[in-house]
Amino acid sequence: MTLAAASQGALPWRDVLPYIGMQLLGAYNGIAAAHLMFGEPVFFASLKVRTSGVQWWSEFIATFGLLMVIWGCVRQNIPAVPYAVAAYITSAYWFTASPSFANPAVTRARAASNTFADIRPEDIAGFVVAQLLGAAAATLLLRWLLPLTSPSD
Repeated sequence: MTLAAASQGALPWRDVLPYIGMQLLGAYNGIAAAHLMFGEPVFFASLKVRTSGVQWWSEFIATFGLLMVIWGCVRQNIPAVPYAVAAYITSAYWFTASPSFANPAVTRARAASNTFADIRPEDIAGFVVAQLLGAAAATLLLRWLLPLTSPSD
């Protein structure tokens, strides 16, 4: 979403790296907090194999859908973006073949945990490529379906 927002002028490019850094920090803090709640080691590498065209396609669809929900709500001035995102991520998790990470920072952090919803570090690249392609496709489609209008329109 960060790169998509910057590409559309909704986020200054100078803010992209700090946003990505904070997303990574938040994702790893979330993993650490969850592990501490259950008495697990703070970080440990995932052993869950997630590398196939089916899972990459599913991750593309999950990310595409997430960006469609976000851009659709924003362009339609719908204030329920957080609820729409939560509902979408829940359904994408249950109804796609991937765990619907839909965010490179989340994908990286999930490699630092070994549970049923995680990913081996060596499988991250395919997911990130699928996420970037899904985000780009959704951004381009919504730009065509619901073009940005200037205040003078």
